Amino acid sequence: MSDQDHYPPRLIAMLEAIWGEGFLSPGGPDEVARVIGTHDLTGKSVLDIGCGAGGIDIALVQTHGAGYVTGLDVEDPVINHARGLVERAGLTSRIGLVKVAPGPLPFPPETFDVVFSKDSIIHIPDKHALMAEVFRVLKPGGWFLASDWLIGTEDISPMMADYIAAEGLDFGMATAARYLDAMTKAGFTTKSATSRNAWYREKAREELARLKGDVGAKAAQIVGQDFVDQNIGIWSRMIPVLDSGEHCPTHLAARKP
Repeated sequence: MSDQDHYPPRLIAMLEAIWGEGFLSPGGPDEVARVIGTHDLTGKSVLDIGCGAGGIDIALVQTHGAGYVTGLDVEDPVINHARGLVERAGLTSRIGLVKVAPGPLPFPPETFDVVFSKDSIIHIPDKHALMAEVFRVLKPGGWFLASDWLIGTEDISPMMADYIAAEGLDFGMATAARYLDAMTKAGFTTKSATSRNAWYREKAREELARLKGDVGAKAAQIVGQDFVDQNIGIWSRMIPVLDSGEHCPTHLAARKP
């Protein structure tokens, strides 16, 4: 494990305690389904940018019928964790997991029917370069379907800065307007950005209560009470910026003509 890993095993265990096995962001398989919406993934070739701990890719295959999922991530701990889950699920013939370096996607043009991402591209600061790469690797008629953690305005408040600092992660957050501009300049036609702020405002309060209760107590046996308390502090800083609208989880969709 590298000293630079943002998601070491202890953090993976903490987030799974809150969000479920294989998930490092809110909503679990239900939120994956909401990101997909009415799109039919049956038999499709799917690229998952930032596959994390593996739960997303398993859901894409088991629940949504994806033909083959290629999951990418940049850190060994999450890739290794995901591989274990995929192997236990018996899905190694339909899910391939690859550690990659940050930068251009390592695939030829027009490789995938769908590019998916759930709350991972927050770690990619250049949204215009990202969307150009997504456009390049999608087949004509293909879809980009994602959720991400956005900011409400380009200028963040001290309260928002305090929350981001508490997270201790390499957040490169953008507004919906910047994402939509990046999609347009990449060449996408149909585009949308749908706020999930109201949903997550309520969920985050539930998560904080669980961290202070049974979930936190059980997690403390694995990761230590100090680490649980640190995460309680993060959630306590996150809820006010959700309430203010500065922190705005959002669903993103765009179609390549």
